[in-house]
Amino acid sequence: MSDCKLRAKNCGGCPLLGLDYAAQLKQKESAVRALLGKYGPVHPIRGMDVPYHYRNKVISTFAPAAGGKLTSGIYAARTHKVLPVESCLLEDEVLDKVLLAVRAAANRCRYQPYNEDRGTGLLRHCLLRRAVATGQVMVVLVTAQPVLPGAKNFVRYLLEEAETRGVPVTTVVQNYNPSQTSVVLGEAEKVLYGKGFILDTLCGKTYALSPRSFYQVNPVQTAVLYGLAVDAARLTGKETVLDAYCGIGTIGLTASGKARQVVGVELNRDAVRDAIGNAKHNGVKTRASSPRMPPRGSRKPPKRASGQTSSSWTRPEKARPPGSLRAWPGWPRSGWSMSAATPRPWPATSLS
Repeated sequence: MSDCKLRAKNCGGCPLLGLDYAAQLKQKESAVRALLGKYGPVHPIRGMDVPYHYRNKVISTFAPAAGGKLTSGIYAARTHKVLPVESCLLEDEVLDKVLLAVRAAANRCRYQPYNEDRGTGLLRHCLLRRAVATGQVMVVLVTAQPVLPGAKNFVRYLLEEAETRGVPVTTVVQNYNPSQTSVVLGEAEKVLYGKGFILDTLCGKTYALSPRSFYQVNPVQTAVLYGLAVDAARLTGKETVLDAYCGIGTIGLTASGKARQVVGVELNRDAVRDAIGNAKHNGVKTRASSPRMPPRGSRKPPKRASGQTSSSWTRPEKARPPGSLRAWPGWPRSGWSMSAATPRPWPATSLS
């Protein structure tokens, strides 16, 4: 059991922190057994050796600080007040330092935090990702305005501040979110530095992670979970595996080497694009299809659920080396790219 200074400030992020970790696991296991025990056996929970600093993704909200500067953190429990966070027992310690570098760079640029009541200010949130296997770090700056004044200076300051703290920054992306919403990311993104994505390795496969990619936040336990799931399926190489809500394809690609075919179904078209790119990069043959959408204004329903896209993967060829840096997906070097929240044509394609 470890203590946290933020608990006294009404953080509310870790309600079970006061319990010994073994007791936490026992409580969770009891809850699962009560819900699912009547359907089958419930095995003991596989806990972590070190259940701290595991989150590879951090979202921090900007807020005013003393002296006209800004800070960032999370909302205090049951409030809309931002609680400044310098370090967190859940967050990757590298990302804690990167976030401090982001704040320092933003203050050097004299950026102001967004005020949602008045609709003024510039910076809304900062989203950070770290690929634990490769060490690559992504910084996503969410702004309320499309123009980031002195963007080149911000990147230069950020790299300086990160170097001072001994942490890397691989890519920097500006995300534009003008909406009055609690949703963190907006629909448009612009790459300010690097390629706009980072590479990570999970269960022997390499993945490209973009700002909107769904990716499990606990890489250690994800590998354990996926391994157990594939083993429990007892695949012989003759099966077709359905990966519903497949995201960028992590579960399906993990199973692809032991099944005849994996079919992934996903609503987010950006995620499907990433999944296809990830499959190709790992030497897995792919085939993608999407529903035929009716003409604009037509009341005739599509043949499949609206917006749903499926991909199928067959057993992998010889995979590329995990450290390969061949660029995928096709991020623009500059200018805005619209996310999956913006409707766009998505024709059926066949890839091999």
